[in-house]
Amino acid sequence: MTGGGPPARRLSSYHVEAAIAATHGSAPSVDDTDWPAIVSLFDTLMNVAPSPVVELNRAIAISESDGAERGLAALHKITNPERLSEYPFYTAAMGELELRRGDEAAAAAHFRAALAVVRNAAERRHLEKRLQHCAE
Repeated sequence: MTGGGPPARRLSSYHVEAAIAATHGSAPSVDDTDWPAIVSLFDTLMNVAPSPVVELNRAIAISESDGAERGLAALHKITNPERLSEYPFYTAAMGELELRRGDEAAAAAHFRAALAVVRNAAERRHLEKRLQHCAE
């Protein structure tokens, strides 16, 4: 016979994703976002539901918290990056971080790689704008 209390609940990816969304939503601006808390939540999400996309989002949060160099290092440590080869946001993130570092040539190469795998016109327009920014 079991106890009469409520069933035990385990932490799910939905709980962690909701906490990430709440942390983003409670910030008055991107600059005021509690990026260390977001990184910590992505660390938790990696334990609950690991995936290359979670690692990518964690790396982006690291870049916001600790700078482009640390973000790029986290991007380069992604497990199974080949699973992201058709995901434009992986190479686009590299492009953004290289641009922040001031390496426009590397950024442009990453944006071109992302353009090669875009899935819709909106992604294409955004990446074309980012690529133009590299030439300025």
